[in-house]
Amino acid sequence: MTNETAKNENAVCPKCGKTKKLCVCTDAEPFDNGRFVLILQHPQERDKELGTAGIIRAALKNCRLEVALSRPSLSAALGRSADPKRWGVLYLGAQNETPVAPGLYAVGRKGTILPDAKEILDGLEGIVLLDGSWSQAKALWWRNPWLLKLRRLILVPEKRSLYGKLRKEPRRESVSTLEAAAACLTFLGEDPAVGEGLLVSFAAMLEKYKALNQTKRA
Repeated sequence: MTNETAKNENAVCPKCGKTKKLCVCTDAEPFDNGRFVLILQHPQERDKELGTAGIIRAALKNCRLEVALSRPSLSAALGRSADPKRWGVLYLGAQNETPVAPGLYAVGRKGTILPDAKEILDGLEGIVLLDGSWSQAKALWWRNPWLLKLRRLILVPEKRSLYGKLRKEPRRESVSTLEAAAACLTFLGEDPAVGEGLLVSFAAMLEKYKALNQTKRA
């Protein structure tokens, strides 16, 4: 491989932040999602090869990626005013809180499903996703007390993560940030094509990653 070729392969895509060898961006228009997606990313997750936040940002029109350990408020993280009561934050919490059936749930402080959960979900303007490892997500949760003003959401996905053995997940219901975004938007009633499109991009990136590693081992 020439120096020029290596340079091109390591060039970073301005849309997804991936190097060319892992970029799956296309010329297609981003999906026009109705619910806004705010991704609060732990700084240490920013350069992870298998991270998915950049892919979400590139694939959705209504999305913001904020890299920071903390922000003073939802409005500060969004860069505009917002009503916290019309926003949900996805956070698993204790394992014994997790519902059994697949779905998206609005829960109270003790992890119990709220009686008006459906009305809460229907009224959401957007969702906040914490991007990082399990310990990093907990750090983001505790470093941003304004998250407690949002509706807390718990996701039980229908399938295990596509990561498989590529990235260790602490719990069965743990999935990538992209898979969480896809599932949440689908459960919130978005066009199924949005979630499916995100998953197609994620699968394509994983295939590229596997192919690269097979080449290295050969």
